[in-house]
Amino acid sequence: MTRDRFSGQIAGAGSSSGVRLVIGHWPQSPFGHFTDAMVADASGRRTLVAPTDEIAEYVSQTYQFDDIDVAEVRFTATGGTWRFDGGDLTVHLDVGRRTALGWILRPIPRSVSAAPALTALTDPVARIVLRGVRTRGTAGGDRREYYGAHDVRAIASLSGTWRGQDLGDLAPVDPTPDFGFSSTPLRPSVTDVTTTIDL
Repeated sequence: MTRDRFSGQIAGAGSSSGVRLVIGHWPQSPFGHFTDAMVADASGRRTLVAPTDEIAEYVSQTYQFDDIDVAEVRFTATGGTWRFDGGDLTVHLDVGRRTALGWILRPIPRSVSAAPALTALTDPVARIVLRGVRTRGTAGGDRREYYGAHDVRAIASLSGTWRGQDLGDLAPVDPTPDFGFSSTPLRPSVTDVTTTIDL
């Protein structure tokens, strides 16, 4: 068995245009530092925007997409502002206050909250409290995936474009975008997370 670990942040947001997106910013990963995006349009068509062929292949073997776009990705996170520009997606997110869940998670040592074994306890709770969210499951084929959350902040606003069309205003992530076994929370947010994948 091979175990891969990704440490970073995941932003999940919906928009009044019907586009839902998940941006993964990974300062630590088997591929080094990178950022990618998963986009579901109003019709449900799912697109991966990845910075390299290698990353695109790995992610597409773990999640489900209708289209894959390998493109230059420019990402900055300054203060409470996220900016992503890659492929046909340009988006600006303003990150706000820590949520109630974030305050609960923050005191837990990362070595504990990142442990895959802990997901046996957190997964049943996540299913009830956060619609569509799971912390463990089968991530395609023979892959097992575990999410260990460390902090959560609400997204306060969104602006940008997808394939030349305005995203509109920030909205709940509804319906779920169905990229994999777990969805991003209904409430737009940025989660500080460690993702472990067993192959």
